[in-house]
Parts: sequence; C-alpha cells; structure tokens
Amino acid sequence: MIIFAPQTMALDQLDDEFVDQKEMSFFDHIDAFRGHIVRSVIAILVLAIAAFFNKYILFDVIIFGPVHTDFWTYQVLCDLSHLVTDGDEYCIKEMGFVLSNISMSGQFTEHIFVSFVAGLILAFPYILWELWRFMKPALSTKEIKYARGLVFFSSSLFFIGILFGYFFLSPLSINFLGSYKVSELVSNEINLDSYVSFIATLTFATGLIFEMPILVYFLAKIGVLGSGWMRKNRRYAVVVIMVLAGLLTPSPDIASMVLMFIPLYGLYELSILVAVKVEKGNVIK
Repeated sequence: MIIFAPQTMALDQLDDEFVDQKEMSFFDHIDAFRGHIVRSVIAILVLAIAAFFNKYILFDVIIFGPVHTDFWTYQVLCDLSHLVTDGDEYCIKEMGFVLSNISMSGQFTEHIFVSFVAGLILAFPYILWELWRFMKPALSTKEIKYARGLVFFSSSLFFIGILFGYFFLSPLSINFLGSYKVSELVSNEINLDSYVSFIATLTFATGLIFEMPILVYFLAKIGVLGSGWMRKNRRYAVVVIMVLAGLLTPSPDIASMVLMFIPLYGLYELSILVAVKVEKGNVIK
C-alpha cells in the first residue's frame, strides 16, 4: 500500500484538475473567452497592418481589378462568347463609369477599411482555431472526434466563397450597375466609398453563404434539421435559390443568374449529404 500511495495521490491530483477544468464558473468562462478574443483581434490587426503597407496590391490589383477590361472574368466571358455565339456579345470593351472621391479623408478612410477587411479575411482560419480551442474543453471525446477538421473545412468553404464572390459576382454586378443608365444625359460617377463597400460586402457575404454545409452539420447534429426534410422540400429550396441568385446578380443576363444558381444549389445538395452522414454517424473526418 505504501508503494502505490504516491501514484494514487498523483491520480487524485489529475482528477481534481480535470474537475476544475470542467467545472469552471461563468466568470472563468468569460475570462477564458476574452483571452481568445484578444488573440483573434491581435491577429486581425497584424494582418490588417501588413495589408495597409501593401497598398498597390490591395487596391490596384485586387479592389480595382474588376474595373479593368482585361480582368480575368471578362476575358473568360469574352472567350466563351467567341466559342458559343461566334461574336463578342459578352466581351467587355469599356467600363461605363468612373470612380471619384468627394471627401477630404475619403481615400485614407477607405484604405483603413479595406485593410481591416483584408485582415479579417486572412485571419479567418485563426479565429476559427481560437473558437475551437475555447469549445474543445467542454466537448466529450466523441464530440471532439466528430468535430475534427472543422477549422479546415470551414476555412476552405469560406475562401472558396470569397474567390467566387470576387471573380464572378462582383465583376458581373459592377459591370451591370456601373454601366446602367436611365438616360444618356446622365453619366455614372461612382463614389469610392460606394464602390469599395459594395465589393467588400458582396465578397465577404458570399464567403459566409458558402458556410451553409457547416451550419447544416450543426443543425443536423442537434436534431433541428434532417436530410429527409431537405429532400422533401427540395423544390421549394430551388425557388428560394433562384430568387437569391437573382438578388445577388443584378444583371438581367440569364447566364449570370445560372452562374450563381449552380454553386448555391450545389451547396444545398452538399448540405443534404452532410446531414445524411451526421444521421448515420459517419461524419467526414
């Protein structure tokens, strides 16, 4: 008995520490969560500062990319037009607007805003990782096993959505809205703040929309949403997705709406597969 006493005491100490970690008070949780928030904010600020000092890449290459007629999306549409119609119907020959700034601090303010958005996007995986670290101690071993890969899959879907919003939705919307005229007597002089807010909001929102399968995973996990219900209401989902595609692509061109409808519907079908795997207990690892 004397020989095994130290080992018994050590095990008791580990059990006490485990209980302390599991039975944290409300304010202990708040304090721990504050630490994760602070580290996430620091990561965003560091990446935002790095983006701020790369002004040429941030604005001339990325933000103002869809303003140039040689933008990648416009080139693809032009090549597609030559292939399908043997003409240049979808070729963008000129932009129907010019950008202007009417505020004294407008350009500096937009520089700070875009840098912050860039920092937020780049830090997204780290923010998810910090959130995962906060949640992990409260999860069981089985729940941790099911949630493995959450940061990777969520970040991947988010960046795919960002790329889709930037290379497809933004240029098509900018070209249509920027060149639309009610009369030839009115010229389009787009304010810098309006342009930057539009492209940043649309792109970031698309990234969040692509998180649909992750949301469905958690809803299916707690029993709120099931694959049977999603299959049964697929036709209604198609109508909703068509309306959403029309709202996100203000261009009346059918090709633009189809271009938006396909990935959104694909996300819906992917969400059904995710719900099926949750129900079967065979979650993607």
